[in-house]
Amino acid sequence: MKTIERLQNNKLLLLLSSFLFFSSFAITFIFIYFDFNSQGMTIKNDLSFSKHPTIFFFIKNNLSATFFLFLGSVVFSIPTVVQLIFLGVRFGIGSSYILKNTSVKINEILALTLPHGIFEILAMIIAGAAGFKIPYEIIRYLAGKKETILTREDIKEYLTLALISIILIVIAAFVEAYITPRIAEYFLLSPVE
Repeated sequence: MKTIERLQNNKLLLLLSSFLFFSSFAITFIFIYFDFNSQGMTIKNDLSFSKHPTIFFFIKNNLSATFFLFLGSVVFSIPTVVQLIFLGVRFGIGSSYILKNTSVKINEILALTLPHGIFEILAMIIAGAAGFKIPYEIIRYLAGKKETILTREDIKEYLTLALISIILIVIAAFVEAYITPRIAEYFLLSPVE
């Protein structure tokens, strides 16, 4: 119950984090899909999962991205803003380029990304909110909207956001390592040998 309250108390930060990610994704996707000159660029259209990375690869990769989102708490949210925009742009480039320049269809992209992507994107958005939390409370204090810079509840909310995002990263890594390849092989490829 407390966890849900702490998320609700930070809905403005969650909305800001979501806006930065999804707007950068949408702008990039539209720009590339409708206006991109793909000459000289290639993308490997290999949906084979015989050498699929391990869960530890995904945890390490996603936690390093999350670290930059958390870093905003100590550097006035600048790394958080940059990282959320970077992640949205990267996702926009990948999905728009694949849709435009390969034989991969939208349902195939969804089968390859949606199972783990739900957890991963949610984790990044919540981590982004954590990265905004401390600077946001400092701004509120400087604006005279609170008496203490950081209260015990502020720290608990920050830690709750960080912990939820880390748990979601681990879940996403598990799904990406063990479930997504099976879904992709079942729907898109020949049966697993």
